[in-house]
Amino acid sequence: MTCGKLCPIEETVKLIGHKWKVLILRNLHDDGTQRFNQLENGINGISQKMLTQQLRQMEADGLIIRKVYPEVPPRVEYSLSELGKSLKPVLDSMNIWGENYIKVNKHFHKD
Repeated sequence: MTCGKLCPIEETVKLIGHKWKVLILRNLHDDGTQRFNQLENGINGISQKMLTQQLRQMEADGLIIRKVYPEVPPRVEYSLSELGKSLKPVLDSMNIWGENYIKVNKHFHKD
């Protein structure tokens, strides 16, 4: 799978290669539209600063939609764009691969 100047795998990694982005996508795919606090609570170990940075980048890349409601205090919700939704098969494949890896390599994972 060697690539020329425009490598599809490299482009995909640029968009979702950061571990937090994949987990944000997972939560939005699984649970639908969410507010900031819901995303933060659903992703173990992520800081508010990191979540904010990743959400901004994902919005700029067209993966998510940020909707601000004109309320006091403001309510902000995040959902997947059509481009973000199109990543579902990728996430499903990652999930299947991870399940198989965990089954085969249980000795590496101590709870």
